[in-house]
Amino acid sequence: MSGLSQVLHYSLSLKPLTVYQNKKLKISPFFSPRQGAAAVVSARTYADFTTQATFEIKKCDIHKLDEAPATQVVMTRDEGLKYYRVMQTIRRMELKADQLYKQKIIRGFCHLYDGQEACAVGIEAGINLTDHLITAYRAHGYTYTRGGTVKEIMAELTGRRGGIAKGKGGSMHMYTKNFYGGNGIVGAQVPLGAGVALACQYQGNNELSVSLYGDGAANQGQIFETYNMAALWKLPAIFICENNRYGMGTSVERSAASTDYYKRGDYIPGLRVDGMDVLCVREATKFAADHCRSGKGPMLMELQTYRYHGHSMSDPGVSYRTREEIQEVRGKSDPISLLKDRMLSNNMASVEELKEIDVSVRKEIEDAAQFATTDPEPPLEELCNHIFYNDADLEVRGTNPWTTLKSVS
Repeated sequence: MSGLSQVLHYSLSLKPLTVYQNKKLKISPFFSPRQGAAAVVSARTYADFTTQATFEIKKCDIHKLDEAPATQVVMTRDEGLKYYRVMQTIRRMELKADQLYKQKIIRGFCHLYDGQEACAVGIEAGINLTDHLITAYRAHGYTYTRGGTVKEIMAELTGRRGGIAKGKGGSMHMYTKNFYGGNGIVGAQVPLGAGVALACQYQGNNELSVSLYGDGAANQGQIFETYNMAALWKLPAIFICENNRYGMGTSVERSAASTDYYKRGDYIPGLRVDGMDVLCVREATKFAADHCRSGKGPMLMELQTYRYHGHSMSDPGVSYRTREEIQEVRGKSDPISLLKDRMLSNNMASVEELKEIDVSVRKEIEDAAQFATTDPEPPLEELCNHIFYNDADLEVRGTNPWTTLKSVS
């Protein structure tokens, strides 16, 4: 076989694993000498790629607004790669959590976020890390986008000392700077989020608060009370309903007389957004954030999204919807596939480059899972620590009057 024939043969039969940086070919650690010929054919420099592109996105439905977020939006190559990596990390992290739960390594409540990744990533792209966010108990993705690490999140899920809440919070109670959880009481995080918005207004720091809840919580009375107070005080608050079409096992059509959740604020302006498109979510969030920062008061958003898993790990998710419905959403509206197709069709990345990201993400998840299954559990003497912040040590009664534990701030 001639030299050229060998090059062509290898380029067709092997999967090149190369990373391109600063117009030079940098060989991946996964590269083998046998793949050298493939690299000759497949090598591309960053200069070959489109650095930014304009996309047409779905128009938002609006309520009590004179204008809507833009439908012609720009995404840079760097932004696209970042969104892709973060969404893939959340997806793989949740799939690994599913596996560990079925192995009985993760126990208790566990609500997975796969399918809804564009919501968390799009919201984060539309606000600042100095802004504030609070959500319900489907919180793993937001813990990551707010600054938590995969290792800390996985260790928290397995109840280990290295977890983001030191192994004492579990799936539903994770926190980072400017992220207030993970809250287990349905809808109760929304009044708390309004309180954070009140603090932002009081301090005059030009920050805002994002409060997330699901369609299942949208009928809670405390949410409507919060709308009223936020509107009266013109709080810098964005209320976001992640409508994944099912509150536990009940479809929105069976649980709500009106499924126009973006209009539920009545006197509060609202947006209904394609929650499966990271660019739609990003632009709508930017629009809402500008509204809040300008002193106009709160904004309500409804993100139309979909969860692939059941409500929690105890719910198989197919008793109230069909497998065909789930597969149809995966095939037509998957947020990661949508972004990937956009980037490839606009020459913003190569298949090889995205595969390299996939490999890197999988390794990060596996390393985190290894840590989460080997890190020690917190000792009993730490059980009551951190009840108070910056306070004197105190004794805490145990399970009976004769047992006491010590609490250290």
